[in-house]
Amino acid sequence: MINIAVLGYGTVGSGVVEVINKNHASINKKAGDEINIKYVLDLRDFPGDPVEKVLVHDFEVIINDPEVDIIVEVMGGVNPAYTFSKRALEAGKSVCTSNKELVAQHGTELLEIAKSKDINYLFEASCGGGIPIIRPLNSSLTADEIDEVTGILNGTTNYILTKMALEGSDFDDVLKDAQQKGYAERNPEADVEGYDACRKIAILSSLAYGSHIDYKDVYTEGITKISATDIKYAKHLGTSIKLLATSKKIEDGFYAMVCPVMINERNPLYSVNDVFNAIFVHGNVLGDAMFYGSGAGKLPTASAVVADVVDCAKHLHRNIMMNWSSQPLELMPVDHVKNRFFVRVKGSLTGDIGDVENVFGEVETVSLPDAPDEFAFITQEMCEADFAEKAEKLGTVISRIRAWI
Repeated sequence: MINIAVLGYGTVGSGVVEVINKNHASINKKAGDEINIKYVLDLRDFPGDPVEKVLVHDFEVIINDPEVDIIVEVMGGVNPAYTFSKRALEAGKSVCTSNKELVAQHGTELLEIAKSKDINYLFEASCGGGIPIIRPLNSSLTADEIDEVTGILNGTTNYILTKMALEGSDFDDVLKDAQQKGYAERNPEADVEGYDACRKIAILSSLAYGSHIDYKDVYTEGITKISATDIKYAKHLGTSIKLLATSKKIEDGFYAMVCPVMINERNPLYSVNDVFNAIFVHGNVLGDAMFYGSGAGKLPTASAVVADVVDCAKHLHRNIMMNWSSQPLELMPVDHVKNRFFVRVKGSLTGDIGDVENVFGEVETVSLPDAPDEFAFITQEMCEADFAEKAEKLGTVISRIRAWI
């Protein structure tokens, strides 16, 4: 029997208990031993819930029990999750987590402790919910040199942008709808400002390239400035707007960024809608691969956590090597990254296109009948710094979105 403890009985924690109870026989078979939930830690009481039989309120009970081999950390946030995870690893107990904030901030340290103790720190559920992506990057794709990881990594923002496109609604209205349906938190900042996707691309990139990418170094821009008018232009052009998290290896080095991007149907992420997530990976041998599924939610996320529990059980007191070193990977300045840009400007297409072409050169133009006081254009490829300089010189720019079309 392998005893585990679950830290946190919220959405994911209760899901972990549910998955283990529901699929107990098949999970035990795959683990090669019986997985037993000995403790669930939470500050709250749950009257009438069967979890009462194993519920504890003091972490010391768990950390001091030599029979506990694996700890599932699904508390969220950095503290006390970091303290509990570190103490568990130092005590020789493997840890499985869905906590992307903790992994992005302290992952390298916790992985090193796990390696020194010949145990494991696993975090499959931290980046794509129920989508298997960590394990493929760490094992299935090791024959490749990965040169790009790009994904829709946040279900909340994808839902908002999808609904804006379907209904022509404004961001604020759709956000309220997402909050009412439970897709967005009461304080949605981490999602809509891109911080959640930023942490996830930092983790995925660190694994893909084998060196540490600090999430604080990733240029991050959210979707709060995307308007119903932007969506109308995108539809007119046969494109969609997605919040993409990307990292790429190019001749000059590596870059990583999170931002809204206009993409067309040739892009494999074009048709990923609603709360679904997808992660595109390119390798020099494999070519293109895409991983698609439920990027969040109670049971999909819990399923990925329990898969890590099974992996820990199969490798009890034997470390699974992770391709993520503490050696920092220096990212090139975002000013040097090249993109095309979709740009909205004040004025009329007939009277002011000359001013635009004098600054930006040859451009593709578009206008909307219900937006008579503005028009839009798509630039040639240029670096971010050049675009910023030209936009300031033009002086009539309303907004801009990067365009991969």
